[in-house]
Amino acid sequence: MSPEELRIIIIVYASAIIPLILLCALWTKIPKWILKLYVIFFLVCAFGWEVWFNYGLFNGDSVNLRRSDVLNQWLPQSINWILNSMADAGTISLGGLYLVWVASKKNPNVFKKWSWGSFIILLIWCVGQNLFVEMFLYHDQLSIGKKLSWAPLSPLGDFYNPMLFEFKSRTVMLQTQLPWLFTSLIIYYFSIKINKKSG
Repeated sequence: MSPEELRIIIIVYASAIIPLILLCALWTKIPKWILKLYVIFFLVCAFGWEVWFNYGLFNGDSVNLRRSDVLNQWLPQSINWILNSMADAGTISLGGLYLVWVASKKNPNVFKKWSWGSFIILLIWCVGQNLFVEMFLYHDQLSIGKKLSWAPLSPLGDFYNPMLFEFKSRTVMLQTQLPWLFTSLIIYYFSIKINKKSG
């Protein structure tokens, strides 16, 4: 196992499990609508692109073909999409909402009506982390020549997938950025909708 493979394994498991542990530990201190959001975001990410990309369901390669044998052993395909969706829901989605809340000086109204400023913060967070993932975590799985499946939240699929830019021989493609552009809207929309219902 290389140091890079070990780093990927640790990051994937930690980003999936730590938010769940925090949610359980803070169960009595956080609003219950946060837990509903976690479940919704998990489902959105899982069925929006993670399952599709993982199994290569429509015109794509499965994750097992796009990465090393070591990663296939430690992050089996059958749970890879679950771990990624847990990380998407907890670390990225709820983490982004926490960042929005802190940036608003912990104003509860930030989740009661649409704020473009708050949305921009969330969008920068979501797209920024995804750029990091594509360039420094999964770069070998997402590089040119590795085909990703079409997915509901990546509707252009591999049919139209230009390279957006390249950094130190690592590419950033349109297909991998689209899910988080759409999901940023979904995250903020549902946070307002569910918070209003709960309030």
